[in-house]
Amino acid sequence: MDERFAVNCNANTFLHKERETLTDEATDLLRHSLAPATERALRGDLMHFQDWGGSLPATPATVCAYVGDHAGYHAVATIQRRVASISKAHEMAGLPNPCRAEVVKATLRGLRRKHGTAQRQAKPLMRDDLLLVLDSLGETLRDQRDRALLLLGFAGGFRRSELVALERADIETVRQGLIVTIKRSKTDQEAAGRRIGIPHGRTRHCPVAAVEAWLSASAIDTGPLFRPITRHGHVATNPLTGDAVSVLLRERLAAAGIDPEGYSGHSLRAGFATSAAQAGVSTLKIRAQTGHASDAMLARYVREGELFTGNAAGALL
Repeated sequence: MDERFAVNCNANTFLHKERETLTDEATDLLRHSLAPATERALRGDLMHFQDWGGSLPATPATVCAYVGDHAGYHAVATIQRRVASISKAHEMAGLPNPCRAEVVKATLRGLRRKHGTAQRQAKPLMRDDLLLVLDSLGETLRDQRDRALLLLGFAGGFRRSELVALERADIETVRQGLIVTIKRSKTDQEAAGRRIGIPHGRTRHCPVAAVEAWLSASAIDTGPLFRPITRHGHVATNPLTGDAVSVLLRERLAAAGIDPEGYSGHSLRAGFATSAAQAGVSTLKIRAQTGHASDAMLARYVREGELFTGNAAGALL
């Protein structure tokens, strides 16, 4: 593979010959066709293929060999994603796509059948455990930030990437609570945006009050909503990272006496969906909050939340 393709793989890589006939306006639109995160993921996958010995263009036999060499050593989802990136690279370069060959599709089916498709899921942070964590917090600046982040993340069913991307301007206070604007998300790469309502809480752990308290204490009036706090107690200007959210959550869980193993930044979102399903909330209403594209994407949370709802064994034993 041409190293420049893997290292510099981005929207500019699209169809070199065709690009020569495009207007400047069309070329500019093409340049914005891939989200930065998509470019980074694509580049990483192609570099992995290249380091293994792959080249562009690849043959179906080469792609199958790549899959075979990594089967059992890497997660099925990871291998499938890398094959999808190889496919995308060929499409971008205007080359025949080996991944469309039936032999590649059959090899991937065999991979799934032999090694399974179960993915490690973040352990959901259920409502009762969240309340234990919140009860352990004090009133320091860091405590107020973490309280606001945990409650807003849970109540909105947000991804950690959505939480750290929030800015002060994305939070609107209304009589019923807060309206949070998510400008871009994993399933909204064209940045159409969506608005989520965060109602006032019925207990002392109110997400609206927690966010308002954090804004007041931090004096944030513009820029990132959730930021690091220095060891001297000053609020930084840059946003928290997604990894920092995961670390923060695990630290707070441990401090509350809960084993943090299996929890991650996604646990807030998973916990909201599972807790809501357990409380009998309809999938339609859960999806309205979380932004899941379909009931199928939400199904694993609903199943987890309803494991003991109307359980047949309960009527027998």
